[in-house]
Amino acid sequence: MLAFMFRAQLIIGTGCLLLAGAQDAVLAQDAAQKAPAKVTGKAETMVVLGSATPVPLAESPRSVEILSVKGESLAAESPQDFLREDSSVFLEGREAGGGQADLVLHGGSFEQTLVLLDGFRINDAQTSHHNLDLPVPMEAMDSIQVLEGAGSTLHGVDALSGVVDFLTAAPDHDSLFVRAGEGGFESNEETLMGGATRGRWSGRVTAERNFSTGFMADRDYRNEDASAENWIGSRLGVSDLLFATSDRSFGANQFYGNFPSWERTKGWFAGVRQELGSRTEAAFAYRRHTDDFVLFRDDPAIYENNHIDGSWQGSLRRTENLPAGAVLLMGLEADGDSINSYNFSGGARSFALGIHARNRGAGYVDVDLHPAKRRWSLSAGAREEIFSGGAQAVFSPELAGSFRLANSLKLRASAGYGFRIPTYTDLYYSDPATLGNAKLKPESAWSADAGADWAPSSKVTLSVTGFYSRQHDTIDYVKSATVPNMYLPPGCPANIWCADNLNGLQFTGVEATLTWIPKNSQTVRIGWTGLHGAQNALHGLESEYVFNYPVENIHAEWRWALGHDFAIDNAVQIAQRYQQTVYPVWNVEATHAAGRIQPYLRFTNLSNTGYQEITGVNMPSRTIVGGVAVVLGKSD
Repeated sequence: MLAFMFRAQLIIGTGCLLLAGAQDAVLAQDAAQKAPAKVTGKAETMVVLGSATPVPLAESPRSVEILSVKGESLAAESPQDFLREDSSVFLEGREAGGGQADLVLHGGSFEQTLVLLDGFRINDAQTSHHNLDLPVPMEAMDSIQVLEGAGSTLHGVDALSGVVDFLTAAPDHDSLFVRAGEGGFESNEETLMGGATRGRWSGRVTAERNFSTGFMADRDYRNEDASAENWIGSRLGVSDLLFATSDRSFGANQFYGNFPSWERTKGWFAGVRQELGSRTEAAFAYRRHTDDFVLFRDDPAIYENNHIDGSWQGSLRRTENLPAGAVLLMGLEADGDSINSYNFSGGARSFALGIHARNRGAGYVDVDLHPAKRRWSLSAGAREEIFSGGAQAVFSPELAGSFRLANSLKLRASAGYGFRIPTYTDLYYSDPATLGNAKLKPESAWSADAGADWAPSSKVTLSVTGFYSRQHDTIDYVKSATVPNMYLPPGCPANIWCADNLNGLQFTGVEATLTWIPKNSQTVRIGWTGLHGAQNALHGLESEYVFNYPVENIHAEWRWALGHDFAIDNAVQIAQRYQQTVYPVWNVEATHAAGRIQPYLRFTNLSNTGYQEITGVNMPSRTIVGGVAVVLGKSD
């Protein structure tokens, strides 16, 4: 009863303070009339994940990685290439060219990481296989931030093992960027981007596409993305309006079993964020996504699925400055999603996932203490998430802190609770190889980490983190060759993947990153993540996803600036998935990212390694892509 009263007071109190803040915003002072940093293009390395307000990376008590995209895009084919630079991230790729891939953090399943775009939720309600189906082209992105560990307190449902936020930023000058390239397997890539700024207004329009006939049969792909974003400064603050759309089609040979499949996803996203003075912000967004899946590409009449899902989200948040350098963050959020799904088999139409909808609301508070001239910081937060129907509520606390032993050495630790609700596929999907489970429970985990950041000189930095996660009601697909089996969900046939809740999963790991600058022209960076899982949940059953995590993942990179803005990047990934053979992948990029004419070459999988990031799905062999970018106006 006391817990219920506390949670009710949390939400009601937060709502009252936010409404008061919205009224105060109308009386914003003249200082707030100036165009903020995002409009003027001011650049700082600031952390926006896991913090009440943006803080310098060196002061964050959480384990956060910032991956720069701006100025580095010639060396990458898609945003996924940047994620591979972080050894704590493991991408389970199914397709080249930025096509379908699953994202794994700290041993969690691919469904347990929340994907954001400028703070807006992108996670797909139909299936988490589409979480990285980003509508915004890579060239429009500024950076990627990765929060490692539970993030549900500030970011809500799905942030069980981490959060990844893809960030854009307003241009600060007029420019036109055109890129074209070709390569192996008849691959082709093209980008067109224009940016402009006039007084308090800045805008950018971006379009890109890439396609290939594929490195093997039924592995062709075509990806198309476009976005338009505008930033407008006013007396209230910055208005940020984003519209983006994507269209991806690809051969899905072996993606979901031993079938020569084909798939096409399309979607659009619209979001608006409005500052209401210097301390209050309101945001709203809508996402629509469709998925057309054909089990046998050459004969769609055998089996085909059509899914249409939509999701909306709204938020209101306010910060208050407290004595002694403390900051109080209060927020209210509301989200909803729905799906309309059919399948076609033998010419007959029937429900696939059916027609469903659900909503949820949340209130949260967070207090960050950063006393002036003190060596420590502390952050504490709590969230209450309520689901439609009032049948369920989740309470998510979080605590994080840091202590600087010396100017060169900082200790940090955090602990929190994360949770995820099942996707519509988990609940209702059925095909010849898979069976959903409408009785699935939400999954959750308690997570903790502790680490140190050491910078003995301007040439060397070292970061080490140990982490632990204990999961409850983990959602996975299991099967058995013999039935009945007391550990299978009721009604699960033999040799069919059936959705189920598992218990007894624990993950312990260590991650370390060393950066060394032997010369001003060279940078060496080595990241290593090791994982150990305690698994006593299967009882002889076979698992489809949960035990696909890497027990070892190493990313080593050497960057050499040759002069005249030419640079060579050598990167080697060495990975070993659970109970699988270790494999290396060697990539090299040569770029000239300055001036009007910017040529580039990318050598992917130079080691020509035959490997799989998901069992049964081969990844591309050696590929070479070359091209040139033309920049008119000021170069970034």
